[in-house]
Amino acid sequence: MPNSLAAAVPLPLTGHEAGGKDSPASGKSSLISGKPGGAIVRRSVLPGGVRVLTESMPDQRSATIGFWIGVGSRDESGGQHGSTHFLEHLLFKGTRRRTALDIASAFDEVGGESNAATAKESTCYYARVLDEALPMAIDVIADMVTGAVLDPRELEQERSVILEEIAMDNDDPAEVAHEKFVESVLAGHALARPIGGTPEAIRSVTRESVQDHYARHYRPAELVVTAAGGLDHDVVCQLVFEAISAAGWPLHPDAEPVHRRSAASVDIGATGGVHVHYRAVEQANIVMGCPSITASDDRRYVMSVMNAIFGGGMSSRLFQEIREKRGLAYATYSFSAAYADAGYFGMYAGCSPTRTREVIDLMGEELEKLAAEGITDAELAKAVGQLSGGIVLALEDTGSRMSRLGRAELVTGEFVDVDTALQRIRQVTVAQVQELAAELAGSPRTITVVGPFTSPAELGFPL
Repeated sequence: MPNSLAAAVPLPLTGHEAGGKDSPASGKSSLISGKPGGAIVRRSVLPGGVRVLTESMPDQRSATIGFWIGVGSRDESGGQHGSTHFLEHLLFKGTRRRTALDIASAFDEVGGESNAATAKESTCYYARVLDEALPMAIDVIADMVTGAVLDPRELEQERSVILEEIAMDNDDPAEVAHEKFVESVLAGHALARPIGGTPEAIRSVTRESVQDHYARHYRPAELVVTAAGGLDHDVVCQLVFEAISAAGWPLHPDAEPVHRRSAASVDIGATGGVHVHYRAVEQANIVMGCPSITASDDRRYVMSVMNAIFGGGMSSRLFQEIREKRGLAYATYSFSAAYADAGYFGMYAGCSPTRTREVIDLMGEELEKLAAEGITDAELAKAVGQLSGGIVLALEDTGSRMSRLGRAELVTGEFVDVDTALQRIRQVTVAQVQELAAELAGSPRTITVVGPFTSPAELGFPL
């Protein structure tokens, strides 16, 4: 093994990188990053096209394992909307080998925790356990992913549970504001659909549709397994291979993983506008923004810096101007989200309904000021420090490292280690931040307001 390996590493789907070795269970294996005595990142492509990425952390007594399917709510066809989220629930409800209680008990008995997350472009089933319980965790989650029975009675029960989950979100006006903003700013794109589905979609989706979605996407070539903590890469590969083989999934030696999503940016064609959603609440919830960069855009580090300065903390421009100087809101911040071919940037504030238009105008003025005047060297230095600390602290958790591997494999196709990520943050310039801010400020602006209003005219906007 070399003393160290540079760690902005492309991840070809075949896995034939330098430093690799092949074995029947480990498949096409390669060293991605690391040095002796420290964390080691390795990647293998197993028979069937299953990808396994691990980060071995010698001092850890725990490990987090995640089974990823690169399919999310954007991938649902007509009649299947909500199926991805439905499957997230149903996979915990029993397999051919285990009941729902067996699955829950397996983790409770070792003091572990398991869960799942559905996103717009992926679904992940994960668990954090003691290192000695990792074989159990792999076996149970592999069984869930490969052998779910999708029992009709359980499906109807979970239909009610998911409807309650949606109702809970709809009772939160801030959550509604964010969801409605995404629907408007990405209108016409599959990413605009809510991850959990709508009540109408959940009520109407059939077991056959959910079963078809499962059979179509839950297969070896779509599967990515990532793990971080106290583990051995070859052992993880062996356990994954055995568990999937036992389930009867076809593991052809020459099979390749599916291609990653196209990273070509699409034109959302956003026209902006003001969208008001009535709620009889005491506070107006405002989200304003525009389409933005994709997940693999080279400017994603510039976006991180800009967002930190503009609305990423208590010393940010939005917080200082809207809350500290004027006392107009308790919570205000900016945010961004990026996907394979689209993304968006936004600002949020919750305020008294009587101050809604004032806050909207201030948010827009602050963005325009950033675009026109740029940032100072002191602001840049502070943002770099803020982001650097956040990156390092987040990666002290095995779950964060497991998720980082999943995103690298499924989204960017590149693994970036901590030192390289910090270097890229430090390379961001004042000019780059202003250029990106100008692009955002010049884009059509979507404004979403959830509060005691029935039309934009009540806020002084034309109908």
